[in-house]
Amino acid sequence: MLPGMTALPLIVSAGEALTDLVTAGGEHWTAHSGGAGWNVARACAQLGVPSAFAGAVGQDNFGDDLWRESRKAGLDLRFLQRVEAPTLLAVVYSKSPPRYRFLGENSADLYFDPARLPDGWLGAARWLHVGGISLARPPLADTLLGVLAAAKKAGVRVSFDPNARITHRHPDYPAVFASVVRQADLIKLSDEDLAFFFPAASEEDALRELRGLNPRSPIVITRGAAGASLYHPAGRADLPSFPVKVADTVGAGDALCAGLLVGATERPEALWTDHLRLGLRAAAVTCAHAGAYAPTRAEVDAL
Repeated sequence: MLPGMTALPLIVSAGEALTDLVTAGGEHWTAHSGGAGWNVARACAQLGVPSAFAGAVGQDNFGDDLWRESRKAGLDLRFLQRVEAPTLLAVVYSKSPPRYRFLGENSADLYFDPARLPDGWLGAARWLHVGGISLARPPLADTLLGVLAAAKKAGVRVSFDPNARITHRHPDYPAVFASVVRQADLIKLSDEDLAFFFPAASEEDALRELRGLNPRSPIVITRGAAGASLYHPAGRADLPSFPVKVADTVGAGDALCAGLLVGATERPEALWTDHLRLGLRAAAVTCAHAGAYAPTRAEVDAL
């Protein structure tokens, strides 16, 4: 949201905003603004729903980039905090297959302060989205769990996409994962996430464990080019992906999450299969572009 606009966002995504330093071969690297939580917020805004990313970045050149890109996307900048610490970095030292290393000791994201968020935001928000590596990074994880608890108390619905990374091997994370799953009103994982978090279980057994924690929430399992499956109390629905010429798949899961949230915000009475179709279209547009591209509503509607 641009300065001068006073309405509060309907979707708030909280967690990490970071800079991806991506290998370009040899000694060459390129920098891209990103982070799972920030990607979801930006995509929601691009799809036309007032949105914000709640988190902290540094008062450095990478933080400047994230601020500029957030403003460009129309995010509510009152939720993006600047602190005197370096912006979190993700070093992508291999693109195929993707390999990451995070540089985040004492980084800015850890200093996110919910007390600095605008008054009344919980009364306006319809959805709070959490996930990514932020929930495996103390003390930020505890901070976000506090935000989640306040959101649930205020009647805000919660979306969770863990977005598995090696950071989730932190010994405290399993308890965090279980706590967030229990409280979520929407759970989204990829088939790779299931294999990561439930390595010894079949998909059916993994879903049974998730249902044991949360018997009511819709669960979306994405399957790359094979589309996605929706599990809800009424049963299972398998939806195909939308065919596009794929540039890469970076950010596709974040775009799909954004589509789900935008659909559920705009038409809460509609079926979750309708929301998932919007998410799949958003993911397809992202895949047709290089990098974590945030699709516009016009592009999604035209697909």
